[in-house]
Amino acid sequence: MFKDKYGQLIFNENDLVDLYLTNTEFSTKREILVENDILFDDSLDLKTPTKVKKYQKLDISIEDFDIQSSNTWHFPSEYQTFDIAKFVLDQCQSETELQRAGEELLMFQERDMLILLKYLKYLVDTMRNNNIVWGVGRGSCVSSFVLFLIGIHKINPIYYDLDVSEFLK
Repeated sequence: MFKDKYGQLIFNENDLVDLYLTNTEFSTKREILVENDILFDDSLDLKTPTKVKKYQKLDISIEDFDIQSSNTWHFPSEYQTFDIAKFVLDQCQSETELQRAGEELLMFQERDMLILLKYLKYLVDTMRNNNIVWGVGRGSCVSSFVLFLIGIHKINPIYYDLDVSEFLK
């Protein structure tokens, strides 16, 4: 297995056999890129359906690939259509919190990052539902009140007077 310059994982025949033998689970939307025309037999009973596709070198810039990929998010549709702004604003308990959350939501929207917030909500819910522990908070993301309300970190940036511009520059 190797990565191309875009960060895509490309598998060879041995990699596919290893996946089968280790009974690795894949999400139903996961696509496996293979480096040659390997015949993928349905008898390889991976736990969920997986799309296997021949890897083809791309002829686009890394920047264009990033833009194209940023429009492809694999998470449940109920989260993709979820009103994240309403959820965040409903969590606020004071006028100060409402104003801060509103300002940050506008910053996320200006950067076309509301889909990221929806994905993070899905991630936090999934971790909670599966009793997965994650850190208290790290780096500049703790300056975001919206991320605090979603549950990404446990540091209230309003309490510590942290400026969100440290995170969303």
